[in-house]
Amino acid sequence: MKYLCVNAGSSSLKFQLFEMPEEKVLISGYIEKIGLEDSFWTTKINGEKIKGAKYLKDHSAAVEVLIDELIENGAVKSLDEIKGVGHRVLHGGEKYSDSVIITDEVIEDIKELTKLGPLHHPGNLAGIEALKNVLPKTPMVAVFDTAFHQTMPKENFMYPVPYEWYLKYGVRKYGFHGTSHKYITTVMKEKLKKEEVNLIICHIGSGASISAIKEGKCYDTTMGITPLDGLMMGTRSGSIDPSILEYVCKESGESITDITNALNKKSGLLGISGFSDSRDVEDAAKRGDERAILALTMYNDRVAKYIADYYIELEGNVDAIVFTAGVGENGILAREEILNRLAPLGIKVDKKSNEQIASYKDKQEGVISAKTSKVPVYVIPTNEELMIIKDTYELVNK
Repeated sequence: MKYLCVNAGSSSLKFQLFEMPEEKVLISGYIEKIGLEDSFWTTKINGEKIKGAKYLKDHSAAVEVLIDELIENGAVKSLDEIKGVGHRVLHGGEKYSDSVIITDEVIEDIKELTKLGPLHHPGNLAGIEALKNVLPKTPMVAVFDTAFHQTMPKENFMYPVPYEWYLKYGVRKYGFHGTSHKYITTVMKEKLKKEEVNLIICHIGSGASISAIKEGKCYDTTMGITPLDGLMMGTRSGSIDPSILEYVCKESGESITDITNALNKKSGLLGISGFSDSRDVEDAAKRGDERAILALTMYNDRVAKYIADYYIELEGNVDAIVFTAGVGENGILAREEILNRLAPLGIKVDKKSNEQIASYKDKQEGVISAKTSKVPVYVIPTNEELMIIKDTYELVNK
């Protein structure tokens, strides 16, 4: 049976078609710059990359390309072969603690939650509506980024602000990257042969979040009411003194929207070094660029501090620390620097093992901690698309 995974952003659409239950990827693609004159896409099938380009005015036009790619490349002969579609949706609020079949009520809820996910929900909704028009009888599933984190206890998800803000406006920590954290938790349960695992999962890439997993469930996480909170990231500031917003508004004459946009898109590694990609920052640091060195130091410090924080939160009872996502899977130097900062906790890196693991090397996963390390440290590639399809397959076949 064939199931389609869709991740629609504001101007992009990623897709993968899976054969289930074998979990085999038949075809994948990435459509970019939707709504711009230079729209283009890349499709991958049987190890071959196929490129295309034409103006795509909206997500409906992008979905037409998606369907054409599936049929023209022989991934499906008929759209009837697609038994379900799984959609990544950013925000499920407090209502959704798991994936759900998409109904009119779910769509209305996603629209209502756009106030909490203004950068992502318009694209998420556009993708859902476009696929529903093409596949009106095919069951569709919403897989929420926030769902996995809804097991956090109240003392961990509440902010110390007026309580009525929570009651009236839903102001609380929700957490994101939940599909990735759920996937890694599932993998580690199998690896450790233990259901109630205690983990610290570091999903660090251009967006970054860390979660504390207690007895197999999310206990705490770094992102907040939006993905802006927590760690310093590629272009996001992460946690800062909130008084900065009003101060810079007054000093610069810019609006709160302008300042929030700068915190989301012009801060983090980019704001400090001028580069948003950690590889570019590392290259600049090797050339002696002081701002790049500063950015890396700040970045690694913050990751290490949150790991240490969650180590204490889990009372030192940690089965494993896991690095995943772009930097986590490939950032050999970053992993070493972060783990060196954790030496006072008895956590030690094995330099040789660490240098052998990356997505571009023969070995993509494994243990990178020394045998004497108090906590084993793993590198595990994440697979959010597979997690989305697993949830979709399960719900459609219930």
